[in-house]
Amino acid sequence: MLPEMFIVPKISAVALVADLIGLIILWIIVSIPVYFAAKILVGGRASFGSAMLATLVGPIIFVIVLGLGDYLASRIFPGLEILALLVAFIAWIWVYKAAFGTGWLHAFGIAILAIIIATVILAILAVFGIAFHEFTHVFSILAVL
Repeated sequence: MLPEMFIVPKISAVALVADLIGLIILWIIVSIPVYFAAKILVGGRASFGSAMLATLVGPIIFVIVLGLGDYLASRIFPGLEILALLVAFIAWIWVYKAAFGTGWLHAFGIAILAIIIATVILAILAVFGIAFHEFTHVFSILAVL
């Protein structure tokens, strides 16, 4: 008999489809601030498809680079694992650079402006009573910065 922590719960097909639809909707929503930021900074080279591609590939590249970087840093340069985070962030910026056909500075600007746009959108939604539990954490993080 397997311990309880190794038992995989049964998932219905309906729940799986609902989760998949939810992920697609979330992906679209997360792409909106990236699209607007890119449209502001690079103009005609920005499309919603590029924004969706960037928001799909960016986190995947980030996790891969962070994992490899953390592993290598812990083996070769113990104590310098923070460098893996920096390199992973640069890799994510490279995804924006490639997706929107722009330079490093514009790609970095897209990342920062997308965060600002997302924060403004969430603040507006909160004013109208549409709030997310995690939104309060965003303000507490921004307050610390």
